[in-house]
Amino acid sequence: MMTTTLVEEIPPITQAEAGRLATTEYQRVADQLRSLAADDWSKPTDCPLWDVRDMAGHTAGMMATFTGYRTFARTMSGATKAAKRSGGPVVDALTARQVADHVGLSTDQLITKIESVGSAAARWRTSRPALFRRIPIKEEVGGVPETWRLGYLLERILTRDPWMHRVDTARATGCTMELTPEHDGRIVADVVAEWARRHGTPFTLTLTGPAGGEFVFGGGGEPLTLDTLEFCRILSGRAAGAGLLTQEVPF
Repeated sequence: MMTTTLVEEIPPITQAEAGRLATTEYQRVADQLRSLAADDWSKPTDCPLWDVRDMAGHTAGMMATFTGYRTFARTMSGATKAAKRSGGPVVDALTARQVADHVGLSTDQLITKIESVGSAAARWRTSRPALFRRIPIKEEVGGVPETWRLGYLLERILTRDPWMHRVDTARATGCTMELTPEHDGRIVADVVAEWARRHGTPFTLTLTGPAGGEFVFGGGGEPLTLDTLEFCRILSGRAAGAGLLTQEVPF
């Protein structure tokens, strides 16, 4: 039987919890990639410009970016300059550079890098001091400009991103995606809570699968039942949604 969770009572993810989630997520990324067959790496994904190998290069690059102040500053400075030259978003310049930087690695080398860098990235990301975490950054969600605090990126988004790419890889290759209530369910619950805050409309949401559950917000309202991974794909902009599901959440 599913447990009903009141969305208003979902606790925020603490720094310590963020560290545990990031460490587990990075290891699951490596485990998933190691399970792939040779021909899986060239399969297209839900990210139009990337095949599975490109996505893994981006993931390795994003991990490496957040392992030290100098690395972070140098990488972001380069991405900002490239974005100014191209006229595009900084995040696009950043991810393109991450993919390009890892083209020369074999798939085994790529997995080894993810395994070796992951724990350092998880520690660095989730142990920054309050002053650094309060730095404002400009982003867009669904085409709408927003101002985030750097801590939100470090502790939430940078774990949701590889988690969502595990979904992408599983869909592209048909491989099994490891899902547990303790890890994946916690990430999904945090997404549900943010989605509720963003649209503010009462709902009763049933998400099926190991990472799902039943969620009630604002006393209950429109009943929705979806597969958990499809729910997250819709909120991330990977699939179309209607009604409350048109409210995007950053991944």
